[in-house]
Amino acid sequence: MSNALPPVLDLSPAIVAAANESKAWPFEEARRIIARLEKRGPKSPVLFETGYGPSGLPHIGTFGEVARTTMVRTAFRLLTEDKIETRLLSFSDDMDGLRKVPSNVPNQEMMQAHLGMPLTRVPDPFSNEYPSFGAANNARLRAFLDGFGFAYEFASATDYYASGRFDTALRRMLEVYDEVMEIILPTLGPDRRATYSPFLPISKKTGVVLQVPMVDRDVAAGTITYIDPEDGARVTTEVTGGAVKCQWKADWAMRWFALGVDYEMSGKDLIDSVKLSTRICRALGAEPPECFTYEHFLDENGEKISKSKGNGLTIEQWLTYAAPESLSLLMYTKPKTAKRLGFEVIPRHVDEYSAFIEAFPRQALDQQLGNPAWHIHSGQPPADFAPISFAMLLNLVSVSDASDKAVLWAYISRYLPEMAPAAREKLDQLAGFAIRYYADVLKAKKHYVLPEGTIGEALRALDAALAALPPASTADEIQTVVFDVGRTYFPDPAKKGPDGNPPGVSLDWFRGLYQVLLGQDQGPRFGSFVAIYGIPETRERIARALAGTLAEA
Repeated sequence: MSNALPPVLDLSPAIVAAANESKAWPFEEARRIIARLEKRGPKSPVLFETGYGPSGLPHIGTFGEVARTTMVRTAFRLLTEDKIETRLLSFSDDMDGLRKVPSNVPNQEMMQAHLGMPLTRVPDPFSNEYPSFGAANNARLRAFLDGFGFAYEFASATDYYASGRFDTALRRMLEVYDEVMEIILPTLGPDRRATYSPFLPISKKTGVVLQVPMVDRDVAAGTITYIDPEDGARVTTEVTGGAVKCQWKADWAMRWFALGVDYEMSGKDLIDSVKLSTRICRALGAEPPECFTYEHFLDENGEKISKSKGNGLTIEQWLTYAAPESLSLLMYTKPKTAKRLGFEVIPRHVDEYSAFIEAFPRQALDQQLGNPAWHIHSGQPPADFAPISFAMLLNLVSVSDASDKAVLWAYISRYLPEMAPAAREKLDQLAGFAIRYYADVLKAKKHYVLPEGTIGEALRALDAALAALPPASTADEIQTVVFDVGRTYFPDPAKKGPDGNPPGVSLDWFRGLYQVLLGQDQGPRFGSFVAIYGIPETRERIARALAGTLAEA
């Protein structure tokens, strides 16, 4: 876990000038932070913060907040020519009381017995490897962020409260208690309003985080007094040293005030919390950070992903089938648009990422700074990419029924005999992902259609045309043949052919090819597929389809 920044950015005048004109959203956000500094005066370091609630397992949204904040941090560094120190603090609210037991953790009965306790006092339900549930989830978060190479610092609410780092801010919260209550109380219902206090005492008898009203407070002494809900005793306790924690909205504002946070992201569901915390932060005497609201990730049913439910794709599932960079692309693209996360989005993001990497060296500076690859790799995108798409590899796995990468390499090596070692390494990794993804996600969905009627006639014609081609025909030469057959059997008068004249080819031709030969509705550019798979192998597959044995498989 390190806050060491990536290697120095390219700060040449041309790149800095292009960055100042870039409309990419991380640069737009970075400019808001710069305007903040110009208004308030210089500040170093500039503090970027992300929050994590360890009441459940880390999920894709948790990663997304750190990834996106890192992108803004990198854009800020370039726009300021790296002259202002920055920090990224990943803050865990691990002193929160356990309100409900997550459905996706073991030892439910033990967890139930610790309801109300701070997460760092609830025993580890997984393996007793860590001193608490909060510590176990914090370790999972850190391991994941470290695995991605993020430059960040980790912070624990329990540590900050107990060590006294928040003491000054807590005393200030006590001073402005009435103002905070005036901000919060109008937003609460009658029952909640009767018990609300910005301070939540930690019971010295039970260890539970108490939600009780205050009956007295002493600003000079730094204490609050409440009635113990168990025995009715009057209890006075300090607000410092970890004896209390703050309610959520007050806690967020207190943290902004105590740490001097300059920038923080949060989900759409926290818009009202941001507004209230902003007002409380100002009541404490500080300017709240620049805030960015992102949309939620949704599961396959359109419901918000929840760490307590464990619904939606997990981080581990994504990384089983794709490299981390594809997940970072998901985070970069349209952060203010809700995204449905199902297994089907993985191949598209893998191939889109490769396309951005492949295009980067050919682009002008302004285009490079708008290329997601620049932001995903903190200004230093790699030069190497897989020369065959993930979608194509998935189809090769499908037709070859490969369970071993060696089967795929038999086709790939024939198609790309002089591949560069770095590209070979990328492709080997992608081949492994393709085999796993096909076996786990696609195989059960395959449904081959019998080639009846026109599609059968067209396949016979395609077989004859492929037989007439030289063995070393290129993908473009094969595609021309495929198109010519389609133009004959599936003409579309509304479309133009390669010669600029109608008819073109109906999509029914290509859909029929995919359904009959690949068992799916969509597929790759067919000429490229045949070039890799092989003309003889494709003809054999056509023969099996015409004989009905593919549909029977």
